[in-house]
Amino acid sequence: MRLRSVVYFKFLGHGARRATGLFVPSPREACGAFHFNPIARLRTRNRYRKLFLISLLSSTLFSCGIQKTRDDDFLLELMKSDPEKFQSYLDNKDKLEIQIIYTQINRDANNKPSFKSFYFNVDSTNYFYPASTVKLPLVLLALEKLNSLRMAGLDRNTTMLHDSVYSGQQRVIKDTTSENNLPSVAHYSKKILVVSDNDAFNRLYEFIGQQETNQILRDKGYNIRFLHRLERSLTPDQNRHTEAIRFMNGSALVYNQPMLVNPDSIKPPRKVLKGIGYFKRDSLIMEPFDFTYKNDYPLYEQQEILKAILFPGAVEQRRRFDFSEDDRQFVLQYMSQWPRETMYPPYYKDTTLYDAYCKFILFGEDKNPIPRNIRIFNKVGDAYGYLIDNAYLVDYDHGVEFMLSAVINTNTDQIYNDGKYEYKTLGFPFMKNLGQLIYQYELKRTKKVNPDLSEFKLKYEQ
Repeated sequence: MRLRSVVYFKFLGHGARRATGLFVPSPREACGAFHFNPIARLRTRNRYRKLFLISLLSSTLFSCGIQKTRDDDFLLELMKSDPEKFQSYLDNKDKLEIQIIYTQINRDANNKPSFKSFYFNVDSTNYFYPASTVKLPLVLLALEKLNSLRMAGLDRNTTMLHDSVYSGQQRVIKDTTSENNLPSVAHYSKKILVVSDNDAFNRLYEFIGQQETNQILRDKGYNIRFLHRLERSLTPDQNRHTEAIRFMNGSALVYNQPMLVNPDSIKPPRKVLKGIGYFKRDSLIMEPFDFTYKNDYPLYEQQEILKAILFPGAVEQRRRFDFSEDDRQFVLQYMSQWPRETMYPPYYKDTTLYDAYCKFILFGEDKNPIPRNIRIFNKVGDAYGYLIDNAYLVDYDHGVEFMLSAVINTNTDQIYNDGKYEYKTLGFPFMKNLGQLIYQYELKRTKKVNPDLSEFKLKYEQ
């Protein structure tokens, strides 16, 4: 089974489509926060209540960074220039729920980057299930949390053990795929960044906790909601409780973290129903599938978080992740490392893990080795028919760099959990052709200053 998001699980797949229904959230709910009722403070001013809420809601939506429709003609015209590859997608852009963000990067004489983004059919209110793309923020938050604890002997390589202390939890005391047979934040992060391992995501979820994950991302200004582990059928209550953690140096305890509990259910601001039916066990239920309490990670936010790790100096201070430059280099290395270059876990031995295994844009399902002059720093996701890639691509030989994020829905029968998705016929060809279209455009695009990409020439394991 593939180590990234697998589409055949009945209960915890990783995809969705556009949200339906209308809901007017409270100001804090609009930001995905916890219970908060501004009306309680206004009971003595009933005649101003309506005006206050309208004004406050409008400002809240703006301050949360919630994106309405972003669209322009540039990407549309570029795709129209190759109708054989793109016309059918353009004709069905809404049915396939395609969203694309292409960001050009231009450098000044000091190699400082500036960014210009182009959008196709982007609307952050159109929900799609983010699948494994949620894993990158958890890697960043785990490294940030280790840094914030500032304890001697505690870093990403410190042994991390998990204890089951609540319903639905799992005890973990070893990892035979690591060099020393012990689990750690570093090893779980490698698994996530190279092959998108689902259990590794769950391990980091336990360490950070549901409440802290959501609160920190909101405080940084990201409009994201993470509510559950992956590929484990757990209740909302079980997802609010995370496993007890022990960091160890041999037999010596370095840091002990008791079970973390989110005391409040996070209330999504709207009902999210998808499709016309879904399978539950072996039964087909002809009702829309409910994604209301699933993870939510809009495409715009995905590219912004990728930008924050690639170009931290280009984003405002509060949106950065607070860890060392060594941690940042660690993330960049494994985000761009091919499986065949990876010793621990020993992915280099697995011939099914080709270079493009988790590199959809530009290569699709191509099994051939990716050229040495190209590296892709990205995070993909696929589930419930959704195919997603959030990528920064560099070509060292030709001085090419750009960011490209895209999602497409290949669940054409609108039935969830049936394992019948058009990844091969619709999804992978679209990602490959879109990447090639932008790459060829970038090869011809005139730049005032050629970029110095030496920062992204990294040393890999082999």
